[in-house]
Amino acid sequence: MPLLPNATPPLETDVAIIGAGPVGLFAVFELGLLGLSAQVIDALPRIGGQPVELYADKPIYDIPGVQVCTGQELADRLAQQITPFHAPLHLGHRVDALVRQEDGRFLLTTRQGMRLLAKAVFIAAGVGAFEPKRLKIEGLDALENHHLFYAAPSMEQMAKWVGQHLVIIGGEDLALEQAIRIATASSPKPSSVTLLHRRDGFQAEPATVERFRALCAEGRLKFAIGQAQGFDAPASRLTALHVLGSDGQVGPLPADALLVLQGFSPKLGPIADWHLAMERKQLVVDTEKFQTSEPGVFAMGDVNTYPGKRKLILSGFHEATLAAFAIAEQLAGTPVPLQYTTSSTLLHKRLGLAP
Repeated sequence: MPLLPNATPPLETDVAIIGAGPVGLFAVFELGLLGLSAQVIDALPRIGGQPVELYADKPIYDIPGVQVCTGQELADRLAQQITPFHAPLHLGHRVDALVRQEDGRFLLTTRQGMRLLAKAVFIAAGVGAFEPKRLKIEGLDALENHHLFYAAPSMEQMAKWVGQHLVIIGGEDLALEQAIRIATASSPKPSSVTLLHRRDGFQAEPATVERFRALCAEGRLKFAIGQAQGFDAPASRLTALHVLGSDGQVGPLPADALLVLQGFSPKLGPIADWHLAMERKQLVVDTEKFQTSEPGVFAMGDVNTYPGKRKLILSGFHEATLAAFAIAEQLAGTPVPLQYTTSSTLLHKRLGLAP
């Protein structure tokens, strides 16, 4: 599919990285050291991938040179590490199409309409794009981004809920943590925060559950047991949920805003349709370059497979490093000499450490 002559020119980069998890972020660093530009695309609204979405506050002990860090801390440190390379991060974008152009480059198109032209593609998508588990109530999707939300709110979003009735749906750590965060915020907050869950039991850390119940006892949080069955939204403005209670009766629950935090489901999505060799929903790569069956397309992290594969973050760092050297040599048409950050003035310059 060649570029249309009258289309708005796409963004351009040396390497497009699909996935802003730890491995995708580290790939930015390795490419930057080799003098290659990168742009990162991720379906989530924040960086960090699986570690941030699934265990942001849980300890990780097997990152080399770091005794312990949380998933969020790891993402923050990697973000700091890549700052010298100024790689654009296109968050909240899911790549729907990947097409090789006549000049050999790849055109990536996202569901949101962004287009990116790259000389090579790194797929660091983990187990796939994390998509929130949606609340399946007919007609509710029309309220998304206005009264219905599926991600932890920013301070700006929280400010819009001042004086409103906020209902949070979920029973895992993220739902309870956000309920606690919003209810205890020092800035103006909703007039009420209610957690709605199907039962009086949670899949969350005991300390989080204890804190949540303490706030309920103090009256700073509310808890409702039941399942949302419908809603009221006169003039497209949410006013209440219809909740099926444990007594089998359906009753109204005041709600001006609805925050659904029922967890995430990883989906490989369009990657499965790109005609790349796969085994058990993973991309087959070689162990020299970590290149897929399509020249110029590389895969690293949990999304790839090869003999002896181990699904560890540190393994993904190794794979990203070799892939970066491989594409650097392909683009240069000559071997790339190995340089060390301890002594190379060129690498110091690229890192912003020398004039």
